[in-house]
Amino acid sequence: MKYEKNQYSDSVSVCTFIIAGAFFWWGITSFIPWDRWSWWGFIAIGIGAAILSSQIVAIANRSKLRNVVLQEFQTNPEASIEDVSMSTGITEKDVQAIILDLKASGQLVGKFSTKTGQIKHLTIPEEPVNTEERGKYCFNCGTPISKESAQYCTYCGAKI
Repeated sequence: MKYEKNQYSDSVSVCTFIIAGAFFWWGITSFIPWDRWSWWGFIAIGIGAAILSSQIVAIANRSKLRNVVLQEFQTNPEASIEDVSMSTGITEKDVQAIILDLKASGQLVGKFSTKTGQIKHLTIPEEPVNTEERGKYCFNCGTPISKESAQYCTYCGAKI
């Protein structure tokens, strides 16, 4: 698998599927009426197929990148986002996005230390945070930050 910078967070787009559909539409409608078709229809269909296939490859690579990050946290349970980024070559932006996806799907359970940014596994539920007392939120995921001395988000591990 070849990784490009910010491939996970910037790869799949609904607009790209719409553009691919437009090229397919232009290609198919160039054959109607059947007695006056042009070669431009084949070119438009080819462009639409190339765009669609690139999006399918990007979706397949997203699952591979999720597996790489999940395995990295399983082998090194006290890793921080910076550690995972350095060991895998995936940018910190993508590692943060992958962590959010893994946590949303329930594959990654744990919180990040607010002091070191390393992941730690907790079994004791924490008390709810009073958001009126604290107006600071994580810029990456929106989780309220409860400690004034926090340098990292407890949910996604992003540097504050």
